[in-house]
Amino acid sequence: MKSRTITNVAQCGVLLCALYTSVVSCFAVDREAFSISKYDLQMQIDPSQHRLGVRGKVTLRNDTQSPQKIAVLQISSSLDWRAISLAGKAGEQAVQFLTQTYTSDIDHTGSLSEAIVTLPQAVPRQGTVELEIGYEGVIVLDATRLERIGTPDDAAQASDWDQIDPAFTALRGAGYVTWYPIATESANLSETNDLADVVNRWKQRETGSAIHLEVHLLFSGDPEPVVLFNGINCGPTMIERMGLSGMMIADCNTQSLRLDAPTLVTTRYQVLEKPSIEVRYLQGHDLAATGFADAAEKTLPLITDWFGPQREKAKTAELPDPDSAPFESGALLLTPLNSSDSTRMGLAAAHQLTHSSFLSFRPWIEEGLAHFAQALYLEQQKGRQAAIDYMSLHRSVLSQIDQPATVPRSEDEINHSLVNTTSEELYRSKAMCVWWMLRDMVGDAALKKALAAYRPEQDKEPSYMQRLIAAQTQRDLEWFFDDWVYRDRGLPDFKVESVFPRQTMPGTYVVTVTIDNLGGAGAEVPVIVKTAGTDASKRLEVRARSKATIRIETSSAPVEVVVNDGSVPESDTTNNVFKLEAADK
Repeated sequence: MKSRTITNVAQCGVLLCALYTSVVSCFAVDREAFSISKYDLQMQIDPSQHRLGVRGKVTLRNDTQSPQKIAVLQISSSLDWRAISLAGKAGEQAVQFLTQTYTSDIDHTGSLSEAIVTLPQAVPRQGTVELEIGYEGVIVLDATRLERIGTPDDAAQASDWDQIDPAFTALRGAGYVTWYPIATESANLSETNDLADVVNRWKQRETGSAIHLEVHLLFSGDPEPVVLFNGINCGPTMIERMGLSGMMIADCNTQSLRLDAPTLVTTRYQVLEKPSIEVRYLQGHDLAATGFADAAEKTLPLITDWFGPQREKAKTAELPDPDSAPFESGALLLTPLNSSDSTRMGLAAAHQLTHSSFLSFRPWIEEGLAHFAQALYLEQQKGRQAAIDYMSLHRSVLSQIDQPATVPRSEDEINHSLVNTTSEELYRSKAMCVWWMLRDMVGDAALKKALAAYRPEQDKEPSYMQRLIAAQTQRDLEWFFDDWVYRDRGLPDFKVESVFPRQTMPGTYVVTVTIDNLGGAGAEVPVIVKTAGTDASKRLEVRARSKATIRIETSSAPVEVVVNDGSVPESDTTNNVFKLEAADK
């Protein structure tokens, strides 16, 4: 009798689970068990209705160590699942699937429409299964995820500008609007780097996946719009006119996904072609487009000298709202063209041209070098101090990130290191400073040769770049990479501990300076001895929590010693100056 009661309770639990149509409440679902290794999708876009309809196939690959029978597919919560079936030689086979709303900031609406699919048979490790899918709905401006964490309306809409609209359609993909299926755990913008962590895991799993799109675009008026996929003009394969309206079919050929989320843009663009760049702009903005293209052409020799010839032409497409935040995906830059400032345009061009010339699948290399190129551009235009001032804008962010730890942080040292971080502040800003410091340490010629030898397909382990640089110099760089790249040891804190000037027989001075590094990261730092006439400086390697001494000769009596000219990020710069006026007297 007792056994029967237990059985009935169990059956009741299963029944309730079915009634509430939520398998999540019955057992844990591994949302990242499957990666999507291939997309073959036909999309119909109706801008006048803000509508998107998709039919096609996706190939799922089991990335876990055990067979999997439950697969998860997610799209924006503004879209609805219409059909999911098993594709095969015998035709389509219906599968059971349940849908639910799943809260996640990986989409601009702040939630996803999730389909939990029960497969007929478990898929073995590294096995694949092909599904026929269909979904549709609308995509309009929506900043829900940002507004619910307190972002002001204007700032939220300037960031989340994805939409389908007659005037302009832009869909940036995972991390902005999930217009194609993905499968991830929930992402939360209110938790530091959580969204970046989730998106990065998705990118890592799907790097190399193939994607093919056939876009059916409804339009009205003249001229016909263009369809850009990851910056490439898909080109119409057919245009049918029906009075003032029409249908365009654009075939976006199969591409392998990189670390960039697939981005689709459709609008009526005019195009300006230059040898290094293609600028697509809106009607009436000819002068702005020409200014941007000219800035790129003038910047190209510097980028080529450092990073080699372009692998692909840089591509820029204009955003219609002048307040919209720029967005980049590889060599594509979506940005307002509303600036007449040649320096700002040059900075943007330097960043974009670097992406078109140098490829790496490691963000600290890919993005770090693009920001490093901006500092190089400013140095070329206005001198070294201008470049250091530019980097100082980023160092203020680093000083907030790299606060001294109050608990043992051995695990954080690895998780937050440049090779592992998903934080944009680190793999952009900190990496830029790391490349600048490496340049100061090994010299321009050695670093250029190392970059020329870099091959992304050979970058299989974190020490690959270190070995390339070490091959061009006799210096030991292990300590530097360990402090700055492989682990997050924080920032150095240089202090001028002591200064001893000694006058020589010819009337010159030899100044002995001891520098104490109170921080957790070592660096090679400039030490400057100032006099009433000219200054003298040398570079000094000071390891973490260590002291080092250097002797510098000057032509007249020293009055001040300064450690660090701003080229090395520090946690505290208040102890960098030692004045000698009193000692001189």
